Amino acid sequence: MKAHASQARRPAGRRVTVFGAGSWGTALALLLASNGHAVTLWARRAEVAEHIRRTRHNPTYMPEIELPHSVHVTADLQEAAADRDIWVVATPAQAIRALAEQLRPWAHPDLIIVSVAKGLEIATLKTTTQVLAEVLPEVPRERIGVLYGPSHAEEVAAGMPTTVVASAPSCAVAEQIQALFMAPTFRVYVNPDLIGVEIAGSVKNVLALAAGMSDGVGFGDNAKAALITRGLAEIQRLGVRLGADPATFAGLAGIGDLVVTCMSRHSRNRYVGEQIGRGRTLEEVQREMQMVAEGVPTTAAVYRLARELGVEMPITEAVYQILFEGRKPREAVRELMTREAKYEDWLPHTPETTRPDGLAASEPTPSR
Repeated sequence: MKAHASQARRPAGRRVTVFGAGSWGTALALLLASNGHAVTLWARRAEVAEHIRRTRHNPTYMPEIELPHSVHVTADLQEAAADRDIWVVATPAQAIRALAEQLRPWAHPDLIIVSVAKGLEIATLKTTTQVLAEVLPEVPRERIGVLYGPSHAEEVAAGMPTTVVASAPSCAVAEQIQALFMAPTFRVYVNPDLIGVEIAGSVKNVLALAAGMSDGVGFGDNAKAALITRGLAEIQRLGVRLGADPATFAGLAGIGDLVVTCMSRHSRNRYVGEQIGRGRTLEEVQREMQMVAEGVPTTAAVYRLARELGVEMPITEAVYQILFEGRKPREAVRELMTREAKYEDWLPHTPETTRPDGLAASEPTPSR
């Protein structure tokens, strides 16, 4: 029923600002400009903005990509934020609250905000749209959404085929986000399950760390497949506990983003995990990185959230212990592999819950 929405209602050029001149922000600025929108790219540091403005290249994150002169680059927040139709927030998740507080003077009821940052705020355990809605009450909640999915910035900037999802509390707003970004090499679907999309897109970074650790230790494809599959089960358990639609986790924001992040050479989180698997410390790896691995703070947030909600997430717990408690990856894997036997589709059972074999959860499993 909605299949033709973007083609039928592709907007005329919108006034869009992308906040954050990292690799993802730069790639999206390029995409939006090619779609005919009036794009401003905001960089936090004035010297970075000046370099991009002068050379049309981002020296740190996307040096091989040339930005068209139609993309205006600035480090001035008022210049970037005032009189805009759409804000695209591409800063790290932990920086969104501080940015939003600075942006509040230019927020207005007709604004649409699109978060493309993935993660949960450590201090509050909120998703990025929840943080934005809390700090920017001038913008109606239904006009704050996300663009998530398997989308490495390097491939998007190079024009390689990519498919993602747009989500917002209002399907009409999600469709506007869809139309904004839709391009011949960038296909956008609408998914109305905002909490599911955000949880899937954020927690997958924790599993990417685990996949990288598996690679670094020297485990094979069997172990990687198990981490992806059982990790997806953990993400789904948490999401459903928060009210998400289980089907979301079989889609682009779920299994799609999880696979690409766990497998790709472009994945910062997989890289960090791999280095730790090889015996390096988190501090050593982070010191040499120019980009932010969102999975590290998200691991701390998800670990806390799962414990508060009583959701069992053993792989996430193992990653937390390795990152923050000094546990060795091989030891953590050994414990994961020797946990009690379970059904594959197990749930946190109550005595009244029926198992797949028709018995109550409290009854013993018959011998087979």
